[in-house]
Amino acid sequence: MATPGDRTIESYEKTEKKDEKFGGQVTVTTAAVSEDGLDDIDSGWEGYMDTELPDKMEGKFFRNLRHQVMNIYRRLFSLVFLTNVGVLIDACVRGSNTPHIGKIVIANIFTAILIREEHIVNTLFYIFTFPTFLPLWARVTVARVYSLGGIHSGSAVAAFMWFIYFTILATQDLRRHEHASAALIAVTYIILLFLAIIIGLAAPAWRRIHHNKFEMVHRFLGWTVTALVWALVILLTNDYKDPGMSLGVALRKSAPFWLVVVLTMSIASSWIHLRKVKITTEVLSAHALRVHYEYSGAIPGTFSRISYSPLTEWHSFATIAVPGVKGFDHIISRVGDWTTRTIQNPPSEIWVRGVPTAGIMNVVPLFKRVVVVATGSGIAPCAPHVYANKTKIKLLWTSRNIRKTYGDKFVDSILTAAPDAIIYDTDAHGKPDMIKLIHHVYKEFDAEAVCIISNQPLTQKVVYGLMSRGVPAFGAVWDS
Repeated sequence: MATPGDRTIESYEKTEKKDEKFGGQVTVTTAAVSEDGLDDIDSGWEGYMDTELPDKMEGKFFRNLRHQVMNIYRRLFSLVFLTNVGVLIDACVRGSNTPHIGKIVIANIFTAILIREEHIVNTLFYIFTFPTFLPLWARVTVARVYSLGGIHSGSAVAAFMWFIYFTILATQDLRRHEHASAALIAVTYIILLFLAIIIGLAAPAWRRIHHNKFEMVHRFLGWTVTALVWALVILLTNDYKDPGMSLGVALRKSAPFWLVVVLTMSIASSWIHLRKVKITTEVLSAHALRVHYEYSGAIPGTFSRISYSPLTEWHSFATIAVPGVKGFDHIISRVGDWTTRTIQNPPSEIWVRGVPTAGIMNVVPLFKRVVVVATGSGIAPCAPHVYANKTKIKLLWTSRNIRKTYGDKFVDSILTAAPDAIIYDTDAHGKPDMIKLIHHVYKEFDAEAVCIISNQPLTQKVVYGLMSRGVPAFGAVWDS
């Protein structure tokens, strides 16, 4: 079994240095460097400003509608939500009954929860990883699977809409002394209130500013609503079952009951894997910490969650797997109080839950040649694809002095795996014109697609700037 020190790619072997942390040898590519250590890597981007960007395609209105207003996430949201609106209108016109509307409510809640379950997400990414011999348009289309959050939010909002109608019908039944009990109505109104709070606080603008509060509300109110939905299903089944039928028999024949069983198992599945694991840490700099885990393996393009306090907050980081090395790593960069505390006082143990889950970078294998763009600590999700070397990748990494920020060992391991990587030092040269630079690299490399890991404003700007010029571009979605 290889050890984390055996990170060697023999075809680029120049010198060997002792891996002080793990023992063993780490092979690095070296060259003459200047005092800041950047002359050997800060290159490959020269002349990009001399290239001309092609004009944007389509008219401004349709271009903005397609790539900004109605991106794939919002199209999926609209498809799910508007389909439900159409069915609701039909139900209102034709008339319906409380148990039937209850089934639709539970079905939407079921969809909203299951589409976020880690094993379901991983399965969907696996299904939609089409072979590269298929047409590019087909692969570009299925690569948008990472926008499946639109199904989650569309189903959740639709469930709330249907629940309002359910509440009206159930209240009318109570007033007419038909089936509905006071207990059912009480539980219904409590759920309606809690759903309104959950959905209201999930609005992207509020969530970005108060992320920790959003997570707390989403988790604890979500669990509370799940328990109340159990009560709702039992009460609804009991109130509307056929005379002479026992509650047990009625529940066994109830579709909502089995949907709630499955969605509860889905919620529990992540927490079943909750454990506290030992970790090995390596301080790369005052800005970054590398954490090594051995409790599980990981494939390129996945992330996992860690926490000091499992009930209150969780933080997601890209998994970095090195071929032949047991376990995986995280790179934790200083971006807030939690990461600062972790870098300054590295723990020896930490809580983990769930399984490594596919994310945006899982789309890389869909393409024959890909430009992978990382800004700053965005290198972490890109690194496992660089190490795996299964797809022809051109790495473009823009950052402040990367050796000072991420340490020689990590930088050398990246350059060993990708000796033709393009490094742009923003300390030395200022911020580049990212759209022009990426498009230049895309054309020079004859790539099929571009994947970018960066902050939200730059990601959205780059993806729009490239997509509007006909370049398949992929970046994280922050809407859900």
